[in-house]
Amino acid sequence: MSAIIGIIVGLIAGLLVGGGVAFFARKRADGTSLQQAEEHASRILAEAESKQKELLLSAKEETLKERQTLENELRERRAEVSRVEQRLTQKEENLDRKLETLERRDQGLRDRETRIEESRAEAEALRQRLLGEAEALRQKQASEIERIAAMTTAEARDYLLAQVETEIRDEASRRVREMEKEAEATAGARARKIIATAIQRYTSEVTAETTVSVVQIPSDEMKGRIIGREGRNIRAIEAATGVDLIIDDTPDAVTVSAFDPVRREIARKALSSLVQDGRIHPTRIEEAVNKARREVETTMADAAEAAAVEAGVLNLHPEVLKVFGRLRYRTSYGQNVMRHSVETAHIAAMIAREIGADVDVARAGGFLHDLGKAVDHEVEGTHAIIGADIARRFRVKDGIAHCIEAHHEEVEPTTVEAVIVMMADAISGGRPGARRESLENYIKRLETLEGIAKGFKGVESAFAIQAGRELRIIVKPEQVDDLDAMRIARDVSQKIEESMEYPGQIKVTVVRETRATEIAR
Repeated sequence: MSAIIGIIVGLIAGLLVGGGVAFFARKRADGTSLQQAEEHASRILAEAESKQKELLLSAKEETLKERQTLENELRERRAEVSRVEQRLTQKEENLDRKLETLERRDQGLRDRETRIEESRAEAEALRQRLLGEAEALRQKQASEIERIAAMTTAEARDYLLAQVETEIRDEASRRVREMEKEAEATAGARARKIIATAIQRYTSEVTAETTVSVVQIPSDEMKGRIIGREGRNIRAIEAATGVDLIIDDTPDAVTVSAFDPVRREIARKALSSLVQDGRIHPTRIEEAVNKARREVETTMADAAEAAAVEAGVLNLHPEVLKVFGRLRYRTSYGQNVMRHSVETAHIAAMIAREIGADVDVARAGGFLHDLGKAVDHEVEGTHAIIGADIARRFRVKDGIAHCIEAHHEEVEPTTVEAVIVMMADAISGGRPGARRESLENYIKRLETLEGIAKGFKGVESAFAIQAGRELRIIVKPEQVDDLDAMRIARDVSQKIEESMEYPGQIKVTVVRETRATEIAR
C-alpha cells in the first residue's frame, strides 16, 4: 500500500514540477522577471506539498479501514474455526463412546459364543450317552421279541415287508381305478372349462369384409380431373397401383377395387392425396403413389411390431415381421387377420398354460399360423404350407413351423402345441361375434338347418335362432314320445355335423308338450 502511495506522490510531484518549469519557460519567453517566476514556482510547490499531505492522509485512512476490515474477518474466521473444533471434539467424544459400547457388545457376544459352545459340547455328550443307552435297550428288546416270537429279525422283516407289499398293491389298484373313473368324469368338464375360460378372457370386435374402398371427392367435377384427357390420368393411376377405379353415377365418390388389400390401400391413400392436392397429372400421380406406398409400408411395419409386442412373441426375424405386416389390411369373413392372429396367440398360450404344454411355442404358432395369407394370392399353394415355408426360410423354430403347417390338418399334427393352435384358431374364428357372413350365405345356412330338422318324422316345425347357433324343434306329441324326442335331437345333431360347415357349435333343442284347453262358461 505504501508503494502505491509513493508512486502516486511521485506522479503528482512530477506533474507539478513539469508544470512549473513550463510556466517558467513561458514567462521567460514573454520577458517576465525572474523574481515573479520564482514566486509563482514557490506557490506551486507549496500547493503540491499540501496536495501531497492530503493524499498521504487519505491513503493512511484507507489503509486503516482496510486493516480494520481484515481484522474483523480474521476474528470471524477464528470464531468459526473455534466452533468447528468444538463440533469435531464433540464428534470424537461421541465416536469414542460408541466404540466403547461396541467393544462391550463384542465382548458380550464372545462370552455368549463361549457359553453356547460349552452347552453344545455338553448336549453332544448327553446325546451320545442317550444313543448308547437306546441302542442297548433296542438290542435287548429285539432279543426278547425273537425269543417270544420264535423268529429271527430277518425273518420278521421279510414277513412284514410281504404283508405291506400286498396291502400297498391292493390299495394302488383301488386308487388307480378311482382315478380312472374320476378322470373319465372330469376330463370333459375340465376341457370345456379350459376352452370357455380362454374364450371369455379374450374377446374383440369384428370388421366388415370388403374388397373395395371408397374415396370421397368434393364434387363431380373432380371425377373428370381424375379421368383426365382421353383417360390418361385414370390409366396412369391403375397402371401405377394395379387396381381398378370405378367412376359411376355415385355422387361425390370413387370406388377403388382390388383383391390385393395392400394395393387397394396404396391406391386409396394416393387418390385421396391427389384429390386433396388438386393437381392430377401422370408425374404427380407417380409421386403420390410412391409416397403412399412408403406410408403403407411404414404402417404395416409398425402394426406388425405392435402386434408382436401385444401377443408377446419377440425376437422374430425382420423379414417375417415384414410379411406379417401385410395382414394389417387382410380380412377373412369380416375378421381382420392380424387381430385374429393376436387373438389366436393369446388363446393358445392360455390353453397351453392350463395343460402344461410349451407356452412359447403355442403362442408363436398361434401368432404366425396365418402368415401365408399375406402372400397366398402371389404364391402357389395353401396358406398353411406357404406360411410354414416362410417361417423355416427365416429360421423360425421347427416346432412353431409345424404348428403353422398343421393348423388345417394338411399335415398330420404330431405335437400337443400344434393341436392347441388348431383349437385356438377354431375358437377365435368360431366364437360369437368373431366373423360375419354375407346375407345370402347366412340365410342359406339357417334354411339348411331348418330343412334338416323338418326331414325327420314327427317334426311339426323347426326354427333356427340365436343367429344359427341354436335349432329349436317342435314335435307332434301324439306321434313322438320322450325317448323319440331324445333320439331326434341326437340324430339331428349328427346329421348337422356330417353335412354342414359352421363356426362354433349348434345347440339342438327338441320341444314336446301336450296342452289341454277347456273354457269355463
